[in-house]
Amino acid sequence: MCEQDPSGPPTTSPHATSTVERGSFCLARCTCGWSGPARRSRDRARTDAQSHQPAD
Repeated sequence: MCEQDPSGPPTTSPHATSTVERGSFCLARCTCGWSGPARRSRDRARTDAQSHQPAD
């Protein structure tokens, strides 16, 4: 039910994002407690997760 975001290498950042599916919706989540809006598109949820990542 949960898939890890494959967009980049693992980091030691406190911001480890993943996507979670709930029925026909998908949302991004982070280990810091942040949660993105529910989306019907997995790609949009992954984009939400990437935009949450702090710039290196």
